[in-house]
Amino acid sequence: MRVDVVTIFPEFFQVLDVSLLGKARQAELVETHVHQLRDWAAFKADGTPDAHRTVDDAPFGGGAGMVMKPDVWGKALDEVLQPGGVLVIPSPAGVPFTQALAADLSTEPQLVFACGRYEGIDARVAEHYASVGYRVLEVSLGDYVLNGGEVAAFAMIEAVTRLIPGFMGNAESIVEESHSDGLLEYPSYTRPASWRGHDVPPVLLSGHHGKVAQWRREQQLARTRERRPDLLAADEQDTP
Repeated sequence: MRVDVVTIFPEFFQVLDVSLLGKARQAELVETHVHQLRDWAAFKADGTPDAHRTVDDAPFGGGAGMVMKPDVWGKALDEVLQPGGVLVIPSPAGVPFTQALAADLSTEPQLVFACGRYEGIDARVAEHYASVGYRVLEVSLGDYVLNGGEVAAFAMIEAVTRLIPGFMGNAESIVEESHSDGLLEYPSYTRPASWRGHDVPPVLLSGHHGKVAQWRREQQLARTRERRPDLLAADEQDTP
């Protein structure tokens, strides 16, 4: 998979070299490229030089803040997007980012993350690339607002790339984690068996695999019912 990020703050993405993602890059499972948006802002729309490499302007209709310019983004994305690539725009107005969407995106040949700032990217950018045949997704991490798309983009990159075959050393760890089956993950414990008056549940020390599996499933349901009841179907919520 190839991952491209277009941003005015490329330094955010130095962490791409860290941990498993860095190893995946070295193993050529993931190819990443970070681009400075201002590199496409050396000239104004009329062709005259722009010493400030301006990427934003005041919004039509008035209002607070600035909006990122479509002409600059168009130049950048025309070069970066490859045939079959997916344009992902982090936005608080986007569809929710889920494990299912991460799994879907993990099969794509190229993801291009367009990291907006200020009041976001001119809406015509998403409209244009969708109109010429690209898959375009405006995606939100949650019901809150960040200063820009960089943090959200990195979270999505990590969630997506870790699902690529060969990325994780133990593939089973992907199967048995939160949201993999629509539920939250069960609690985990390790040695020592007793710590500061807190003991590991006896069933986990029993060696009985069937009982362990049953306990973990019960814990998943209980945790999800308590913390994220929205993830449960109506009939499951009523289950004692």
